[in-house]
Amino acid sequence: MLKYIFKRFLWMILTIWIIVTLTFFLMHAIPGDPLDVADVGSSDAASANLAAYYNLDQSLPMQYVTYLKNVATFDFGPSMTSRSRTVNDMLESGFPASLQLGLATLFFSVISGVALGVFAALRHNRMIDYVTMILAVIGISIPNFIQSMLFINYIAVNIEFFPIARWGTYRHVILPAIALASGPMAIIARLTRSNMLEVLTQDYIRTAKAKGLSARKIVVKHALRNALLPVVTIMGALTAAVLTGSFVVERIFAIPGIGQYFVSSISNRDYPMIMATTVIYSSILVVMMFIVDILYGFIDPRIKLHAKED
Repeated sequence: MLKYIFKRFLWMILTIWIIVTLTFFLMHAIPGDPLDVADVGSSDAASANLAAYYNLDQSLPMQYVTYLKNVATFDFGPSMTSRSRTVNDMLESGFPASLQLGLATLFFSVISGVALGVFAALRHNRMIDYVTMILAVIGISIPNFIQSMLFINYIAVNIEFFPIARWGTYRHVILPAIALASGPMAIIARLTRSNMLEVLTQDYIRTAKAKGLSARKIVVKHALRNALLPVVTIMGALTAAVLTGSFVVERIFAIPGIGQYFVSSISNRDYPMIMATTVIYSSILVVMMFIVDILYGFIDPRIKLHAKED
């Protein structure tokens, strides 16, 4: 098991390095000079000083080596659009709000998605099954930014309990979290339902019923555990969907998170901020995939992580 974890850890580090490298060279492959967008004026001396300040006067290989060193020490340098602040300061100010929103979204999508999927499977071809699947189709069909605008126009404006354009209490989290969680919740609900229906027809479930076990114990202890394996598998991809979707949703709800910096950095070609946010979010995704691989071995004891199966 330890050998498997160590091997997956090395692959995680290699993947993050590839992402960092691709992000660096793709950003520098974009035509134009980022200092032109940064509005440094027409002075050649000012442009030269700023180029040296951002290490743009170095050769591309030297810039790459410097950038790798900075990423390894979590130092992303100064921002090109807010030169009085560093990228680290901006990320530190926005990360708590983004983290709070992301955790609330994942919690809501997993809990509600699994619950709806289980209820739909246990009430197969009944009203609750049909209603659950209709909600799942709606959640997948309507993009989260459309839902965000609908929530603002028809809920937040009319119900003062859901304030917008502010941040600080749990009431500010509810609407953006629901908008972000509707898609992943629908996917989890449909996947849980289909897996539960398959598991409930297995022989060991019939054996458990024949032994006189309660329906609650059969569902929770035997059926649900095996039905959740595919759900755990897609958690990494769903995390990526939540994180990338939060950029736009944070902007719509005026949430002071990392998303506002990322969106503005794209239009302003703020190299340090773009690369920092890309590295952070992609690293979170890779780490989530690493955790999913490890959890697989603990959730299902039938999965053996021997070296020969690596």
